[in-house]
Amino acid sequence: MKTRCQWCVNGGEIYLDYHDKEWGVPVHDDRHFFEHIVLEGAQAGLSWITILKRRENYRKAFDNFDVKKVAKYGEKKIEELVNDSGIIRNRLKIKSAINNAKVFIDIQKEFGSFDKYFWSFTGGKIIDNKIKTMREIQATSRLSDTISKDLKKRGMSFIGSTIIYAMMQSVGMVNDHEMSCFRYKELKDKY
Repeated sequence: MKTRCQWCVNGGEIYLDYHDKEWGVPVHDDRHFFEHIVLEGAQAGLSWITILKRRENYRKAFDNFDVKKVAKYGEKKIEELVNDSGIIRNRLKIKSAINNAKVFIDIQKEFGSFDKYFWSFTGGKIIDNKIKTMREIQATSRLSDTISKDLKKRGMSFIGSTIIYAMMQSVGMVNDHEMSCFRYKELKDKY
């Protein structure tokens, strides 16, 4: 049996799959970044498993996270989303996703891609926190504070430091796999 990070062990197959295939893998795809912004924002105040179970519904509801389409959503689409039982039906979070799409596009125009913007905060490098136990994993960092403040200044919402740190973990900007986890070494060997 493979040794995994403690946080995923009791979460069922969906958590194991997410941990083994996606969490901590460096992302350089803007659509994937936008997906994380929407999902992490929807997760605020909820558990990540709640969002993972609805992920496919989010992909359908938000046009597979096509940022240009989402940026054009109007009141009719907002009402449709508020009534979609497959997603978190929080009007503020839905409106935030639409607004964040507009800001995301502005960032793409300024930097050439959201990927270039996001990774510029580490100079393209992965931060290896060398986690020994789950208790060492932090919820925020100075860097997540900085990125969050910058995104808020640009007009994004539901994008606090905790959300940004979770996104940094998800998209592989930080390797927070426990050092005993089989994924730690697999990912470390790639940088």
